[in-house]
Amino acid sequence: MPSTQPNPGQYALTNGDPLNGHCYLSGYISLLLRAEPYPTSRYGSQCMQPNNIMGIENICELAARLLFSAVEWARNIPFFPDLQITDQVSLLRLTWSELFVLNAAQCSMPLHVAPLLAAAGLHASPMSADRVVAFMDHIRIFQEQVEKLKALHVDSAEYSCLKAIVLFTSDACGLSDAAHIESLQEKSQCALEEYVRSQYPNQPSRFGKLLLRLPSLRTVSSSVIEQLFFVRLVGKTPIETLIRDMLLSGSSFNWPYMSIQCS
Repeated sequence: MPSTQPNPGQYALTNGDPLNGHCYLSGYISLLLRAEPYPTSRYGSQCMQPNNIMGIENICELAARLLFSAVEWARNIPFFPDLQITDQVSLLRLTWSELFVLNAAQCSMPLHVAPLLAAAGLHASPMSADRVVAFMDHIRIFQEQVEKLKALHVDSAEYSCLKAIVLFTSDACGLSDAAHIESLQEKSQCALEEYVRSQYPNQPSRFGKLLLRLPSLRTVSSSVIEQLFFVRLVGKTPIETLIRDMLLSGSSFNWPYMSIQCS
């Protein structure tokens, strides 16, 4: 009897479009997927009700989960843990906001303006009209990037590859081996291209459309994300400090806030 198991290094894909009756992921992509600390459904969907605006606390807690997920994912994907710890920190400090936007789109994070403004504390202290307008513009950019990703119906394997492409960037300062990290980015890009061509043969421009979304992720201000979602949780603690602490402590990391239970 021929074996029905996937070849070594390949795993069945259960949530993609079947190709000739079978759906397989490369071993690399499957390991990227396995590194997710928890399924998308556990990002905080129990806090979300259709057509309802999430409370400020729930929005902030969801944001905390998205950031923790990005760092914990990076700690467990192939090749990243083998890098020098200084390189790991540099890469995450540079790309955390891009990874956050990708995670926000992947879990369909609700982006209602009013609670976002409240979460940022804009109603608690006076602010000039010009600053409010500028801040609203940053929120609009964030919303647009999330919506454009959602409009492409990016699947979980594609999200994992996109996050790896973003993470393995030689643009970070002070890398000990930028050429090696660039090669990891190329590997991730090739994996995405191969996957898209096999799983979406009727969408020849899909790979290009996905890659074209990545440069615009940097238009989302990391400082705005920090003010929107994290000031209430961590006060004046720099987000880069949190990222370093998450990376070093892993799953034992404790947020400096009381976990909010969702009913």
